[in-house]
Amino acid sequence: MTPSRALPGNGQYQLPGLGTWTVSQLTDHIKELLEFDAELQDVWLEGEVSNLTQSTAGHVYFTLKDTSAALNCVMWRSAAGRLGWLPRQGDAVVAHGRVSVYPARGVYQLYVDQLRPAGLGDLHAQFEELRDRLRAEGLFDTERKRPCPPFPRVLGVVTSPHAAALRDVLNVLRRRYPLAQVLLAPALVQGEQAPAQIVSALQVLDARDDVDVILLVRGGGSLEELWAFNDERVARAIAACRHPIISGVGHETDFTITDFVADLRAPTPSAAAELAVPDRDELQQRIQAWAGQLESTMNRFQRQAREALLQQQRALQRLSPQARIDTDRQRVDELVRRGGRALAHALSLHRSGVAGFHARLVALSPDATLRRGYAIVRQANSRDVVRSVQQVQRGDRLAIQVQDGEFSAVTRVEP
Repeated sequence: MTPSRALPGNGQYQLPGLGTWTVSQLTDHIKELLEFDAELQDVWLEGEVSNLTQSTAGHVYFTLKDTSAALNCVMWRSAAGRLGWLPRQGDAVVAHGRVSVYPARGVYQLYVDQLRPAGLGDLHAQFEELRDRLRAEGLFDTERKRPCPPFPRVLGVVTSPHAAALRDVLNVLRRRYPLAQVLLAPALVQGEQAPAQIVSALQVLDARDDVDVILLVRGGGSLEELWAFNDERVARAIAACRHPIISGVGHETDFTITDFVADLRAPTPSAAAELAVPDRDELQQRIQAWAGQLESTMNRFQRQAREALLQQQRALQRLSPQARIDTDRQRVDELVRRGGRALAHALSLHRSGVAGFHARLVALSPDATLRRGYAIVRQANSRDVVRSVQQVQRGDRLAIQVQDGEFSAVTRVEP
């Protein structure tokens, strides 16, 4: 056999008449042979599912086997998302896809793009037909989804009163948010009568004004057991509800029509209860954090207000007339003291001046002259002071004043 592409030489060992294959070349050649076979690119394969896993990216890996052989299968996230459900361990399924080689491991595998339960082709076809029709009508649109209230007071639950799903929901609510009140609208969740009872229970709860959110829950099961939740009547009843609906039907890998129509899809009944109510512990932590923030904010506000008040007080003190009054009062006191001192000084000066004048007057007074031995001569009759000899004649009577008295005299000679 000759390889389909040139082979590297460079010292490789070659068999006589044959080229030497590398592992990659042989694997690529086999991959091309499989991919150029039209029948292998459009294969329907029936088998039992085992070793199913789903990566964090959403890709699904599993093995299809029968009594004597097994085949690795891969379903990419895009195909798994369109599927709406995933098989479980041991489920018999019919898979459609193409056969190719995974070069890194050198194994051939089926790349699945369609998957349905074996023996349930009609049910799966009905599921896909209803899903596509309701999607086209807009019942799955994100725009019509209603938000769930953050703190519901009353929760309506539609499920069987004897189901484990109800116990799971009540346990979660009791643990996470015991403040919520639960109203149960009992309904069959399996069988021919289940869809009508589910619709009636939804309508009863939706008619109440005190209900905040409705949980439609059921545990896991086969496609036939979950078929009531793929009923068109149930889907349209959910779409007609005025209260938000949380669908928690089956296990994580189960998908029903109610999951697409509901306002919120939960993988399990317990998860539906967790999505419906807040966590009490988280709320307490949040409240404690808010209380700490509030206390810090109040302390900061008080500190800022106190500082602002002090600034205002200082500003008022600067602008207050009291300071000026105190200053003026002190200045008045100082002026009074200065005025007193100035007045005393002026009085002292005047007193000194008066004393000087007095001394001068005393020194110039007639008495002082008389004390020095002088006398004052007056006309006896007129009391005129005789200042000149021309004022007297012989025989004039004179009054002569001396220091200690006065006596009279008569002029004897001619002046």
